[in-house]
Amino acid sequence: MDIYLLDWANLLLRWLHVITVIAWIGASFYFVWLDNHLQPPSGADLQAKGVSGELWAVHGGGFYNPQKYMVAPGDLPEKLHWFYWESYWTWMSGFALFTVLYLFNAGQMLVDPRVHAWGAPWQAALAALGFLVAGWLVYDLACRHLGRTADGQIGHDGRVMAVVAVFVVGAAWFAAQLFPGRAAFLIVGAMLATLMTANVAHWIIPGQRKVIAQMRAGQKADPIHGQRGKQRSVHNTYFTLPVLIAMLSNHYGQLYQHPHNWLVLCVLMAAGVAIRVFFVKRHKGVNSWGAVLLALALLAGLVVAMAPRVPAGGAAAVPVTQAQAEAIVQQRCLACHAGEAAQKGVRLDSAEGLASHRAALYQQVVVQRAMPLNNATAITEDERALLGRWALGR
Repeated sequence: MDIYLLDWANLLLRWLHVITVIAWIGASFYFVWLDNHLQPPSGADLQAKGVSGELWAVHGGGFYNPQKYMVAPGDLPEKLHWFYWESYWTWMSGFALFTVLYLFNAGQMLVDPRVHAWGAPWQAALAALGFLVAGWLVYDLACRHLGRTADGQIGHDGRVMAVVAVFVVGAAWFAAQLFPGRAAFLIVGAMLATLMTANVAHWIIPGQRKVIAQMRAGQKADPIHGQRGKQRSVHNTYFTLPVLIAMLSNHYGQLYQHPHNWLVLCVLMAAGVAIRVFFVKRHKGVNSWGAVLLALALLAGLVVAMAPRVPAGGAAAVPVTQAQAEAIVQQRCLACHAGEAAQKGVRLDSAEGLASHRAALYQQVVVQRAMPLNNATAITEDERALLGRWALGR
């Protein structure tokens, strides 16, 4: 019953997380697009009201005319629409899912003695949480001390992002030395996601509240709050695709099981940043095809570098027998895939079951290397190769 309820918790939390992610990223991408398409108002009435940009758009059978005030409108509307619960619920649902799947099962999901010998599972769980905290502290300090020009204005984002890039590479390498690859990828992605939500919670929304409070008190709104919020919002848009690929990678064992998995993750994240750069520049009317070519080159390089090598000649010429495959499966797979309690209903404890799941076994064990989970049964590379040849009839 505990496993049954845990599966339901996994499903519902994952569903909630995906829903809130779509809502948050959709709103974030829309406002970045909107900012980059605004045109200076031509009407004197709009200029007199302090409108710095406007846009005419058509969608869903109607016309829209959003307007942006650079600091704040002269008269504060009674009803304001806020965009922050999407961010908060994305992080909360993601952290809840991380807790259920990883922290509560730290001994299985966060500990692999072949990677690092933790004294106890709780130490691995604490270290995983430490990545989330450390990431925010380093990034926030970089923004505070490097994200300003000599005269104190918000700027120099290039310096901030350079520091962040170096830190993320270091964090990816360090995580891969402490945790199984699957957990390492997720932790680095969660670290960046934490930065994004912390930006909303500690800078963007508080800054907007301060502007509103100043206006209601009859004071002139301080533009610094809008500048800080804009800076952190822009940073968030470049974090988005790296976070998504880190999360999606958990379904592809060939990525996180690679001997240089931390480098694989960094290259994927760099490609994500390049893709986002292209879209942001395109919104501004600039076709940055160099960013597209860079992303394609990075991804193509990974595809070529990670391509499985099929041994030629020698032992490879001798067909693998059913008995050899069954012996490997019995030793490495039946702990989870035998009897009525077989995981995902995949039973490999009979010749018929093994034959019916031949393609899935090849995909999960040989190609994606996702199974055994965290290689808990210590399957060897030679055994993976033998199962691959058996599955392909070689």
